[in-house]
Amino acid sequence: MKRVLMAGLAAACLSTSAFGQPIDRRALVSRHDVKLTAVDPSSPLMVGNGQIGFTADITGLQTFPEAYSKIAPLLTEAQWAWHAFPNPNHYTYADGTVPIDVRGTKQPYAYMADWNEGEKRPALLWLRENPHRFSLGRVALDLRDKAGKPAKFEDLKQTEQTLDLWTGVLTSRFTYDGEAVTVRTRVHPRLDMIVVDIDSALVEQGRLKLSVKFPGVSRNLNPDPSDWDHPELHITKVTGEGTARLDVSRQLDETRYVAALQADRAVDFTASGPHAFVVAPRAKGRTLGLEVAFSRAPLPKQLPTVTVADQATRAHWKSYWTRGAAVDFSGSTDPRAAELERRVVLSQYLMALNGAGEVPPQEEGLFSNSWNGKFHLEMHAWHAGHFALWNKPEYLERSLPWYIGHLKDAKARAASHGLKGAWWPKMVGPDGVDSPSKVSPFIMWQQPHPIWMSELIWRDKPTKATLAKYGQLVSETADLLASFPHKDDKGRFILGPPIIPVQENYDPLTTFNPAFELEYYRWGLETAQAWRTRAGLKRKPEWDAVIRGLAPLATKDGLYLPAESAPDFWDVAKSAACSNHAVDPKCMNRDHPSFLMAYGLIPGKADPETMRRTLQAVETDWDLRQTWGWDYPMAAMTAARLGEPDKAVDWLFYDAKNNKFGVSGMTPRVHQDEHAQVVVPTTVASGGQIAPAGEAMGPDGPGYRRAAETYFPSNGSLLAAVAMMAGGWDGSKGPTPGFPKDGKWTVKAEGFKPLP
Repeated sequence: MKRVLMAGLAAACLSTSAFGQPIDRRALVSRHDVKLTAVDPSSPLMVGNGQIGFTADITGLQTFPEAYSKIAPLLTEAQWAWHAFPNPNHYTYADGTVPIDVRGTKQPYAYMADWNEGEKRPALLWLRENPHRFSLGRVALDLRDKAGKPAKFEDLKQTEQTLDLWTGVLTSRFTYDGEAVTVRTRVHPRLDMIVVDIDSALVEQGRLKLSVKFPGVSRNLNPDPSDWDHPELHITKVTGEGTARLDVSRQLDETRYVAALQADRAVDFTASGPHAFVVAPRAKGRTLGLEVAFSRAPLPKQLPTVTVADQATRAHWKSYWTRGAAVDFSGSTDPRAAELERRVVLSQYLMALNGAGEVPPQEEGLFSNSWNGKFHLEMHAWHAGHFALWNKPEYLERSLPWYIGHLKDAKARAASHGLKGAWWPKMVGPDGVDSPSKVSPFIMWQQPHPIWMSELIWRDKPTKATLAKYGQLVSETADLLASFPHKDDKGRFILGPPIIPVQENYDPLTTFNPAFELEYYRWGLETAQAWRTRAGLKRKPEWDAVIRGLAPLATKDGLYLPAESAPDFWDVAKSAACSNHAVDPKCMNRDHPSFLMAYGLIPGKADPETMRRTLQAVETDWDLRQTWGWDYPMAAMTAARLGEPDKAVDWLFYDAKNNKFGVSGMTPRVHQDEHAQVVVPTTVASGGQIAPAGEAMGPDGPGYRRAAETYFPSNGSLLAAVAMMAGGWDGSKGPTPGFPKDGKWTVKAEGFKPLP
């Protein structure tokens, strides 16, 4: 293993030395600065620091939310900002479970047979909705015409906006009533603080001020949890006021936080409502700077000045871009190279904002809410695993302690099923309580994730300290992997039922031996044994027994099956009724072709030639209109490991609704009408946000419904795939092994860590 790892590291180093000169990182990053001259309704830009995200309109603040898509709200969300509605009935996790027969024993699952059950069983609804993310506040321009009336969006002229990726500063310019306005927006790297400065003659005229408002929490939590219509349901209290600073405390039911508004000069803080303030300079001048800080704990009595905060932001982003790995495609002649580089750079920026906080991120990060803002642990590997491959392990390590902090809960969950180890849920908030669902309680592919992510940290930092920090997490997770499989009448260890594979359109009560899960559990246990060896411990015999006894991946006609329980899968998928058109319920060739990960994301024991044929079958017969944004990079990883770099690049650019990277680098989440309700229904209980059928056609054309303007697993998986293709994997040969050697690709890569 050590020789293989060193070979991969050597390959990563060769890819830089082959070109001699290091990558000009500032040039690489800056050529992908985002520049707008008009509103893109789907893509308001973001600034943030991983813990807090601020989504801004074309003015650089949150002045005109009505100019944007209804599913692109202008929010200020933080990884720590969670709220729960009152629970007068004292519902607990047990109230959301039902007994499911598992081989003759009744086991508790937070299962909803139908989304509408939430309306009939209030406990399901409350447990699914709570806790949830909320928006901390809205920072906007208070812009007035000469008569003192609020400005209208259509009266802004000559709008232009630039997101300087190297510095993390968003600069917005426009004219209003013939006067130029410049707004600069950024977020402090360590404080959860929005930093703004404006420059305009309108400030001196008293027609341009700054506004800070605090919302309540809406009963409709997705995509915008803000409630502006019930001021009586929350409390804003001024706790301190000086010539340049205002401190307030906030209370929303049991949730409490504080905020501070600090100006760079003497100002008046005027209440414009029970939860709103307008900030205006006392003395004449055309500039005004303001910092708006949010916190769970008391804030410092003196915040850094706007100038100091600006310098800290610039230094932080320079460090982010200059440390770790980089890849440059500028010398390539393949017409897709520049676009791939743009997607990669913008994804690096977006994931630093949305995937690098103290808890695992939700699928829409800090941009908007889906599934009530809860995070899906099966997506954590895509959201954050790439940081370690890009040689920035500290960003992954920000969220890994969440697992350590919830080991006790995870062990109790496993024990309730009569199992050993730690059972990790799917859809949770920071409390770690599983959410009732038709799908979530049976999803099991997230179980090895803590081992995979810990292993990536070890490969970056192979020290005793790493073993000590994550050893128990790896061991307890492995105990679950070894105790969840059960023996069948052939003496094999099998997975399920009940189980739902990564590809979620399977009956949990009849499905068994999904392909990727089998291989991932096997890999996870082998890796956990390696951790014991590194720590000077003996291998666990019970783990070895499962490693040896796990069923092999099921095949038929030379192709891997998604699950052993679906022997006719490819017969049906290849039929005229289903091939490339999986609309009929019998057509299961849609959603995630996850069996590809068994020889892509992980090395696995899959037969390469069988996997090659299976990948070809996916290309030929899968309904790739109904896949998610992370599926395309996932397939690219399989193609790369199979030694087909041309196909790997083709997969990265597959032409699908969910693989479109917008001006900001975000991808949407789009579903076909026929299956949209199954994925995210519109009922309150589901936490859905898909517009009902029959509404005006959306941006994706007839037959499609857009559920979200962003889906960050797309960005994270792209970064993981490109890291693998540029930096290699254990056993790969030569530099940049995942890119074609046809003379069209000039790939300069430095600093990558190989994938296992």
